[in-house]
Amino acid sequence: MKNYSYPLADDWTTDEIVVVTTLYQRLEDAYELNQGVSKQALLAAYQAFKEIVPSKSQEKQLGRQFETLTGYSLYRTMKAARETTRKSVKMVLGGSH
Repeated sequence: MKNYSYPLADDWTTDEIVVVTTLYQRLEDAYELNQGVSKQALLAAYQAFKEIVPSKSQEKQLGRQFETLTGYSLYRTMKAARETTRKSVKMVLGGSH
């Protein structure tokens, strides 16, 4: 386990924090697990995230903060998930695999 704090908003409820944290965990899985992460699980986590963070600017801000902390890109991972025909998404630092 890495030791960092996820970027979160102060006004989110516990349930909202759980939803956003789930997306961050799926992003980590895409980079860290040998098999990657299920495309379906990743897209579902992102859809739930968008219910909490509908603003594109806030999404970009959180994505940049998350990438600064982890090196993992929300934007590139979600782009890969949308474009792949595979059932899983496997990312490597600097792109997809």
